[in-house]
Amino acid sequence: MGEASVKTLETRTDVSSPTVTEHGTRPEPDAALLTRLRAPRRPRIWFEVLLIAVSYWTYSLIRNAVPEQKAAALANADWIWSVERGLGIAVEQSVNHAVNSVTWLVVGMNYYYATLHFIVTIGVLVWIYRFHPGRYAATRLVLFATTGVALVGYYLYPLAPPRLMNGGHFIDTVLVHHTWGSMASGNLKHMSNQYAAMPSMHIGWSLWCGLTIFAVASAPWARLLGLLYPAATLVVIVATANHFWLDAVGGVLCLAFGYAVSRAWYGSLPHRLPRRPVHTGPHPASALLNRFRRA
Repeated sequence: MGEASVKTLETRTDVSSPTVTEHGTRPEPDAALLTRLRAPRRPRIWFEVLLIAVSYWTYSLIRNAVPEQKAAALANADWIWSVERGLGIAVEQSVNHAVNSVTWLVVGMNYYYATLHFIVTIGVLVWIYRFHPGRYAATRLVLFATTGVALVGYYLYPLAPPRLMNGGHFIDTVLVHHTWGSMASGNLKHMSNQYAAMPSMHIGWSLWCGLTIFAVASAPWARLLGLLYPAATLVVIVATANHFWLDAVGGVLCLAFGYAVSRAWYGSLPHRLPRRPVHTGPHPASALLNRFRRA
């Protein structure tokens, strides 16, 4: 009886005693809040739709607001082309002309370039949201950070795509075959910054899709398709003369930055997080907002 009372007392004491760190101090409330903010939670569909819509609108607004520095963009394109020739990888023109000679193939690539960039990316986001909610926020952060740092590249390094080079003899496949494709061709050219080719977000986004599918999918055929998608995208952006090989390298570097940001915030790569979120209660950001409202 006495031992039971002592154990009960000890248990109550342990529960009610404050958490003590290795330095003998109680953790700061702000640190605890930050820890809870970084914990993956079940995403809310209305918030995600709103966030993605606002983020893409902001991205497009900033991207198109970057001054179109034509002279610098053309000079940078000449420099990129000379570097690739020096490295022995300047085969974009040969690929462009070879694909352009096969009408059905180049037309298919034009529509691939114009549509799958958005369709597949949104599809992967929806898939992760639906079947891997615990990994969704971290995966989304990779995409957002990748896209955000790309804006810095557009501002600091204006670059004309191969099809706009002076004397480059590249073929603008959208104009030649009268297909709807590049936002920088035809009647759509005034809606988009034509000199934002570095880095290539077609590569950044497609590689994000491919790596996400490969890391998370269980079916071998799905994982294989995940790897083939960015490879096919690389061929398309070169064949349609929308990007140099080195633009793709820029996209890969942006994606690496995105993964670094996500890992720093969540403490792990997205695919290593639990499939189902551990925390299911209200997001701590709500309490933070309420604190500011009362202040």
